[in-house]
Amino acid sequence: MLLRMVYDDALAQAAYVIGCQATGEAIVFDPERDVDRYMQIATDHGLQIVAVAETHIHADFLSGGRELAERVGAALFLSDEGDADWKYGWLHDRHGGGTYDHRLLKDGDTFTVGHLEFRAVHTPGHTPEHLSYEVRDMGGGADEPMGVVTGDFVFVGDLGRPDLLETAAGIANTKEAGARALGTSARAFLDLPDHLQVWPAHGSGSACGKALGAVPQSTVGYERRFNPALRLAQDETAFVDFILTGQPDPPYYFARMKQLNRDGVPVLGELPQPAHLSADQLAAIDTRTVAVVDTRPWAAFRAGHLAGSLKPLGGVGFLASLGSFIQADEDIVLIVERDRLEETVRQLVRIGLDRIIGWTSPSTLAVALESVGGGATIDEVAPGDVPAMVDAGAALLDVRTTSECAEGMIDGAVNIPYTRLLARFEELPEGEPVIINCKGGGRSAAACTMLARAGRSVANLEGGFMAWTAAVERDGSRAGQHTS
Repeated sequence: MLLRMVYDDALAQAAYVIGCQATGEAIVFDPERDVDRYMQIATDHGLQIVAVAETHIHADFLSGGRELAERVGAALFLSDEGDADWKYGWLHDRHGGGTYDHRLLKDGDTFTVGHLEFRAVHTPGHTPEHLSYEVRDMGGGADEPMGVVTGDFVFVGDLGRPDLLETAAGIANTKEAGARALGTSARAFLDLPDHLQVWPAHGSGSACGKALGAVPQSTVGYERRFNPALRLAQDETAFVDFILTGQPDPPYYFARMKQLNRDGVPVLGELPQPAHLSADQLAAIDTRTVAVVDTRPWAAFRAGHLAGSLKPLGGVGFLASLGSFIQADEDIVLIVERDRLEETVRQLVRIGLDRIIGWTSPSTLAVALESVGGGATIDEVAPGDVPAMVDAGAALLDVRTTSECAEGMIDGAVNIPYTRLLARFEELPEGEPVIINCKGGGRSAAACTMLARAGRSVANLEGGFMAWTAAVERDGSRAGQHTS
């Protein structure tokens, strides 16, 4: 048996290629949309991908299941659990007509790939239809599983959040029921043998939980001993309260991912090939209708940029910010170094931002900015300057998470997490400029670019809420008024 985890740092997402070397067949669990990576791994090991399995209908990325079914004819193994609202709706819409080779699974169903046996286990909570998969190597003579693909059920140090149907997809009154279902699944998990390996779909930084560990894999025994949520599983009331408290606000794009993964992800085929733009072409872009994504560092961006362009966060915040700032039907132009172009395109198509029509380098941008007088800038203000600005009509916006703001925020500020700005745009405070803060200044900087593109006058609070509270402790000035 061969097992390879394919990890996406930008989404903190793990897919698994599991192969039977005796028969040369492989299956991919929870693939992302740019499937050539999995195909190459299979080829490198003398395997052919014959099957795809999904643990659930994902919210944080577009599944590559349909793509692999189109590209290599892989059979699909998908959940038939859950309610009628969350059934796969695209299985009879193969390109060119016909039905995909597929099997819908219930709890306890098994299937094989070569000499490997996979047993579906219904583990609802994160979603109603969620399945985990126990993996047994029959070719190696094993009479019990060696591991379980847990998807978004059990992570290292955490469990998958049960509130996304309500907080991201807008289905009211589902999070508490989801939490109780998750507790039932968790208690069943505790009955598994200690040696069973745990292969989760996410790691640290994913918005599918609140405290995921950075270690990629674990065991049932380790999680039983040290996973805080599992340690509360026998007390349903305490478990429900714990699992629903402190969950991060979901990115705006999650609702669209859920809908497309259920109803049919558009077949990608080849990656988009954006045209290289000259300085003149870049300067002529109307950033109100084209999303210009500038990947330069914040200091360079703030000093001069194409008016209306967006500055995303880095790391796992890259797609969380862009997926929350850009609509799927918008054309996109990238400002990125050539050696980062392909990976940036891959990241965007993984969340369905496919309309990448052009790109240019930071050096070409510099030429374009010269032609427009140096470009636009964004102000940063020190905490001590804020009171006078508020007296003069400025508004305060805090883009940290709801749970962060519950511990304290600047007096008079409105809290809208940066990932929810598009969903709650009508709640933005009146007043100019809008002084935006987060904890340290990164998320608020990204939010400044989004609101500036929408026509608002903005300023970033230098150093964020940490600088604000430091000013309070240092001089007790009016700059330090805050609620707690």
